[in-house]
Amino acid sequence: MKLLDVKSGKKVCIVGFEGSRGVELKLRQLGLLPGDTAKVIRHAPLGGPILIECKGRRIALGRGIAVQILVEEV
Repeated sequence: MKLLDVKSGKKVCIVGFEGSRGVELKLRQLGLLPGDTAKVIRHAPLGGPILIECKGRRIALGRGIAVQILVEEV
């Protein structure tokens, strides 16, 4: 499933990334790696970003990037 499809409050494990190599590099720079556990904090209204918490940090991801992150619910 894609991170964009996960409801607020759910925990997920990052499985991998779809899309270009640039997206993968950007996510790795943010500290998001396959195998990491993250919690979806909230989906901003009106097509805004998705706020997640991973490794004690909160990260806002645009929906265009969140749809390229493959996850499994924990």
